[in-house]
Amino acid sequence: MSSTATPEPGARGRTRRAILSAAASVLARDRTATLTDIAEAAGVGRAVLDDCFSDREELVRAVVEDSFEAVDRSLNGAALDQGPPLEAMRRLVAALVDVGDRLRFLHGDPHIPPGFQTDGGPVSTGRPVIDLIERGQAEGVFDPEVGAAWIEHVMWALVYTGCEEAARGRRPRHGVASAVFRTLENGIRLRRSPALQTY
Repeated sequence: MSSTATPEPGARGRTRRAILSAAASVLARDRTATLTDIAEAAGVGRAVLDDCFSDREELVRAVVEDSFEAVDRSLNGAALDQGPPLEAMRRLVAALVDVGDRLRFLHGDPHIPPGFQTDGGPVSTGRPVIDLIERGQAEGVFDPEVGAAWIEHVMWALVYTGCEEAARGRRPRHGVASAVFRTLENGIRLRRSPALQTY
């Protein structure tokens, strides 16, 4: 999902962005977190939060929209149509891990407000990811025996699991992307069977 909304400039805009980022992180961990919890995580007073968002519903809707935009920016920045497929897949994984809190927030709520749902679920990477996978299959990099949609779902599952592990303190955040990519690469790369030896 894309939005044409322009971020607010200046100090108010920075404060608003800090609140949205903190809210995504806090609500990904605990959907029952209070506005005071979110304000504390953002490093602002409750009055400042109330000045930016009139109520919890407005804040949550803003976090949903901002999270979709963050995912969109990450996907666009990964330049999936450029370079070798394996390198593009590595950039994709790194980009998604970078917005891990946003993904956890979006996937963690089965009641995403109407108007934010996409055909692929709460978060959809759309055609560019499928195109990348199909390109990799055509070039003999990714296994063509499994469907592109299957590979995409596996990639999502690994990214989400990695982000959850980091959030729970089970894996260092800086090591998530490499762990996800290593697991993904070992599972989807086309393997050539060794030639039969003759004796």
